[in-house]
Amino acid sequence: MLRILLLLFIITPLLELYVLIEVGSGIGGLSTILLCLFTAALGGFLIRWQGLSTLIDAQRRMAMGELPADHGVHGLLLGLAGLLLFTPGFITDTVGFLLLVPPLRQLMIHRLLPVQTRPGRHGRADIIEAEIISHDKHIR
Repeated sequence: MLRILLLLFIITPLLELYVLIEVGSGIGGLSTILLCLFTAALGGFLIRWQGLSTLIDAQRRMAMGELPADHGVHGLLLGLAGLLLFTPGFITDTVGFLLLVPPLRQLMIHRLLPVQTRPGRHGRADIIEAEIISHDKHIR
């Protein structure tokens, strides 16, 4: 896992640099810089909008007595999207914008969270009540 992260931190900036040079040679340096600034600004607006929407939905679910466990993961993924969108480069911007698509985020959450912690069909986690009966005289 450490090797993968190390390769990611080495390869990603090199690929970003290559793409920026290619785009800059095609549309010009100033246009490339302005495009990077535009994607960062647009990403910031979309993250703020989706973050507030996620927060409001989590508060609504808590008011209904439900546990909004997946909303925390949505928030983390939105934070990662923000980090990627504010990093200069078109590859990280693409991944950041993909993280802003709610169905893709939901798919990632279903892959990350174990089945037992996901909400059931009715929006609630499955609850099993149990009673422990001990025949040991020392346990009360």
